[in-house]
Amino acid sequence: MLSLKTLRGAGWSVAARTSARVIDLVTLLILARILTPADFGLTAIAVSLVSIVEMVLEIPLVQALMRLPKIEKSHIDTAFTLGLLRGGVIALLMIVAAWPAAHIYGDPRLIVLIIALSVGPIARSLYNPMMVHFFRDLDFRISFITDFSGKVIAALLSVATLYAGGGYWALVINPVASSIMPTVLSYVLAPYRPALSMAELRDFSAFTGWFTSSQIVAAISWQYDRVFLGYNVDKSILGRYTVAGDFAVLPTQSLIGPAMRPVMAAFATISNDRRRLRLSFLKAARLTMFISLPAGLGIALTADQIVGVVLGSQWSSAAIYLRWLSLAVMFTAYYQPVSSLCLAVDEPNLLLRINVIDSIIKIALMTSGFYIGGLLLMLYARVVAATLHLLVSAIYARRLIDASIATQLRNLWQVGVSCAVMTASVLVLQETLRRVDIGLIGALVAMVTCGALVYGASMHVLGFRLRALQQ
Repeated sequence: MLSLKTLRGAGWSVAARTSARVIDLVTLLILARILTPADFGLTAIAVSLVSIVEMVLEIPLVQALMRLPKIEKSHIDTAFTLGLLRGGVIALLMIVAAWPAAHIYGDPRLIVLIIALSVGPIARSLYNPMMVHFFRDLDFRISFITDFSGKVIAALLSVATLYAGGGYWALVINPVASSIMPTVLSYVLAPYRPALSMAELRDFSAFTGWFTSSQIVAAISWQYDRVFLGYNVDKSILGRYTVAGDFAVLPTQSLIGPAMRPVMAAFATISNDRRRLRLSFLKAARLTMFISLPAGLGIALTADQIVGVVLGSQWSSAAIYLRWLSLAVMFTAYYQPVSSLCLAVDEPNLLLRINVIDSIIKIALMTSGFYIGGLLLMLYARVVAATLHLLVSAIYARRLIDASIATQLRNLWQVGVSCAVMTASVLVLQETLRRVDIGLIGALVAMVTCGALVYGASMHVLGFRLRALQQ
């Protein structure tokens, strides 16, 4: 089951990520009012390329440590050494790849941008592995302190760079500084004297092998659209697409992603009890979609108002991107608890299979969609691919916990019905507001309030109670 301690840990983890996303959002609002979509498009190319390399070289050191029955100092030293090696490889690859990338995209500014942005993943590679002791105890307060402090400092530096005339460099300073500060603070909050050692490599190699293979595939899949569009469309279009995509993932990155960290730890503690594991997974999946589905639909329904109020008129054409990307993201969220389940039961090979299938479907549909019907059809294709991703994730979850697809879908019936009622209510309100001029802000507040109240009331009437997740 999802214990109170697990939910409390999830609460701190969600608070850390949510506060970080709120700070990111405020920073974005400031930057979007001054910088142009082309500035965002330029940095999006560099960020995508760096992200691919980082994901390809991802080593799940914390996850690998968490699954060990006992963590020795030698395990911590080995984890630090692996992180150091990873950081060095990232630095080397980015220096080597910067010029060819700038040549391919026809913009020499990418050389310095790519090298500068690579400092972020290098800093994250050096994150203190001693922090795993807090995570094993489901104490995520420390994570809140490091993430929140890092984001505040990074936001201040980014805005200062903007008003000092730094232009698009403000978009670079923010992710780099927000990576450096938590790493520095991790050594302050969990004292550790780094030592080089590969003594316990065996405890990492099998786990990281499958995980790394999965990450290689996932990296290509998740960043493919931006890399592809960066070569095929104008930077202004890419900038609008990128900012829309960043807005679309806010619910999953702020709430669902961090909540899965303590959930995975809880899964690992009951991995030998398949009945408890099955019930816990179904509750985690229900909680995931309880957040993801209404958030995705809500953003899609209010995309025009969100863009108009938050970003301004120069971003108006980003609304259609936001609408369809939010629908795609809400379906892919189901992968989060399935991923935690695979790692907890020591089946990272299943993650590779899920990601391979997803990548093949997504790349094929999106590429063909773009060449047949342009960017709009590519967006439709992405929603279809996301729906199939949910189905594939459910199929592999069935193999691990013996819960049929029908069982998993029935587990979400309250969420599905409530989302349908919410959507109908907001659409009716939209038609009413067409005859009453209350402004963009008024319309946005009215629709969000209506949707939230109707969704919450519907879930309550249908018998859904958050406290039941603790039982």
